[in-house]
Amino acid sequence: MSASAQHSDRSKLPSSMANLERNNKILLDLVRQPGNNLCADCGVPEPDWASYTLGVFVCLNCSGMHRNLPAVSKVKSIRLDHWDDSLVEFMQERGNSAAKAIFEKCVPAFFYRPQQKDCVVLRDQWIRAKYERREFTEEDNYFLQKGKDNKQFLKRIFLLSRKDFTLRYFIKEDSKVPKAVISMKNLNAVFQPEKIGHAHGLQISYLEDERMRNLFVYHTNGQTVVSFFNAIRATRFAYLLKKHPTLRDNDLIPQITTLCLKEGYMEKTGPTQREPFKKRWFTLCSMNRKLLYFKSPLDATELGAVFIGTEDHGYSVSESSSRGMRGGRWHRGITFETPGRQFVFMCEQEQDQKEWMEAFRKVISQPMTPEDYASGAFSRGLFKREGKKLISHSVPFSLYHIYRRADQTMEMDCMYQRH
Repeated sequence: MSASAQHSDRSKLPSSMANLERNNKILLDLVRQPGNNLCADCGVPEPDWASYTLGVFVCLNCSGMHRNLPAVSKVKSIRLDHWDDSLVEFMQERGNSAAKAIFEKCVPAFFYRPQQKDCVVLRDQWIRAKYERREFTEEDNYFLQKGKDNKQFLKRIFLLSRKDFTLRYFIKEDSKVPKAVISMKNLNAVFQPEKIGHAHGLQISYLEDERMRNLFVYHTNGQTVVSFFNAIRATRFAYLLKKHPTLRDNDLIPQITTLCLKEGYMEKTGPTQREPFKKRWFTLCSMNRKLLYFKSPLDATELGAVFIGTEDHGYSVSESSSRGMRGGRWHRGITFETPGRQFVFMCEQEQDQKEWMEAFRKVISQPMTPEDYASGAFSRGLFKREGKKLISHSVPFSLYHIYRRADQTMEMDCMYQRH
């Protein structure tokens, strides 16, 4: 090595030592500040370690637990280790108080906060809950929801309550009043990744102003969205247990969430069958015996609904021809007969026609429950809506009164009851 190179290296040593001493002094000053002067995790005074990825000052014992979370936390001694300028700047920006505002934002009042003398498992799981699972950040409450009238997905806050069996969602974090309070009574949640266009896409459906309302949401974290889905199921199950205390779990489980029998596009015409055919998105669900239709798959609100009864009540389905029909581009027809109207639909492919026919027949073959009788008369397949009044639309008088008696004597709640 040349003399000039050796001189250059020796000249760097004082500068490096000066930086080390300066950074060490900054850290020692930081750890004396209120908030930083106690371990961020157990509260012991005078912590001498720090997580330079989380920005917290911790004691020796807690630093060992942080070492067990290498993907989340990396620790250094504030007295013995070398600290780069960038790491010191990060510690200045963060600190225990700032980190607490993030990682302990919504710790439940009952949650035990371990102290220095508590057993290892309590302190370990407290640290994991805060930094690894991020249970108290409230991030899990945020979902991206498709706007009602546009294609943009916006951040929304969702909160479940088993106390009143509801799901609330808020537009903003500081909102005092929820955008909607959704009862578990008629709520359904199913994964729809292809439909929503995201691997974690979830569709939440419920009744709002007597029409089916859809929320399309997703979360970037798969674990979070699955946990949310199961939390909805748990709340809905609790509601069903209270409503039907004598039923067994095996009888209630199929009612928690329901997959639709068939979804897809069909063309439909109007009641006179002289109107031009229009392409609509249809959803058929066996649980509520409803055929819903929308303008497009991601519409927030249904355009209409048709109740599907049994063959004994005058409901049937058959293949039909497009001959004499106006404006239809598709030619695989389906005729659905109800007591009050004949519906004609057109499918694009023979396979679609076959699948829709099978789905219709499956619902028609299912015996009707008392709840079906109570709700059927209020389906817009049987009734039209004028203002706030429900008026009969070609429904046999006897059938209308069967529904009315079921609603009154069995004390069933109408599915389209105004909330």
